[in-house]
Amino acid sequence: MPLFDLSGRVALVTGGNGGIGLGMARGLAACGARVIIAGRDAAKNSAAVAELGGDAAAIGADMLAPGAAETLLAEVQAIAGRLDILVNNAGTNIRKRPELVTDEEWATVLDTNLTSVMRLTRAAYPALKASGRGRIINIGSMLSLFGVPFSPAYGASKGAIVQYTKSLAAAWAVDGITANAILPGWIDTALTRRARVDVPTLHDSVLARTPAKRWGDPSDFAGIAAFLASDAAAFVTGAAIPVDGGFSTLG
Repeated sequence: MPLFDLSGRVALVTGGNGGIGLGMARGLAACGARVIIAGRDAAKNSAAVAELGGDAAAIGADMLAPGAAETLLAEVQAIAGRLDILVNNAGTNIRKRPELVTDEEWATVLDTNLTSVMRLTRAAYPALKASGRGRIINIGSMLSLFGVPFSPAYGASKGAIVQYTKSLAAAWAVDGITANAILPGWIDTALTRRARVDVPTLHDSVLARTPAKRWGDPSDFAGIAAFLASDAAAFVTGAAIPVDGGFSTLG
């Protein structure tokens, strides 16, 4: 369907070598985009590229390293000569009650989930503007909407992602750039498997509250990523869209 055809467009997906990031990369590739993955794990990068096939590529990147954003964008330009779609997916979490979080832990989470997103998005602006139909997809969380007692830094970072996304939408619509946030619910990934160890009651409580009565799967993000990247979403900007099986509808 032409509205969803991403042929000729280049997408950069940070943290795209596994979990939700790889799920979105699959959706973008299936619609014809050339996908470039940025991640720290070389083996996972290679496996993801092999799975995506075609002209997919991977770049080793640590988004907290000095100058990482500018270096990554230069490498994307060297590989593909353009950038049309930026998916800011890389992130981390430290699960502790608020009174136990150290300054260093707070900084690690905020720098990874928020400041690195700002730096990469800022660096990508000229290329996205030159595209004429640039797309930014930021990954928030259900914790952008409400809180839990064991993830204060993560929740703060993901709440801020939604507001940052709205600022981008307001500032750059005139440049043909849209900016939207996806808010994942409880998704079966390596991070949430660790969470189920840290919080033994989590699995049962998630199933009890989720109307869909299951955990999400990374494949659930292929369609929403493809939609937001496509011409079908050309007038959708500043939105924060839950993908959570109805979890957030219960308030």
